[in-house]
Amino acid sequence: MSVQLNHTIVHARDNRESARFFTELLGLEITSEWGPFIAVALDNGVTLDFATSPDDTITPQHYAFLISEEEFSAAYERIVAQGIEHYADPQQKRRGEINHNDGGRGVYFLDPAGHFMEFITVPYGGWPKP
Repeated sequence: MSVQLNHTIVHARDNRESARFFTELLGLEITSEWGPFIAVALDNGVTLDFATSPDDTITPQHYAFLISEEEFSAAYERIVAQGIEHYADPQQKRRGEINHNDGGRGVYFLDPAGHFMEFITVPYGGWPKP
């Protein structure tokens, strides 16, 4: 068996709010609820398990998602329409912009719990050469 990431817990102030924020941006659905978790399945089989945690225990993490150009266009349109502060860079210097690294597009923004979210259309370093 190969090693694969199965799931990760995303700590949130409100698990439902954070899961809904994420699913609405990408046109996904909440796939299950179990105990304290609200799960969102990604296309590669990994689930993001959103869990409500006290504010003082949430350490901001970085989550980067590789999505198609079409998904990026739709998600970015939602980001702009909702007035979500966003940046072309992780240092948050190019506010209101997207980047065009490696021939694709990318954007950074914060989720409701303060996690650093990133959507990209091309992996950093570009697609592997055949």
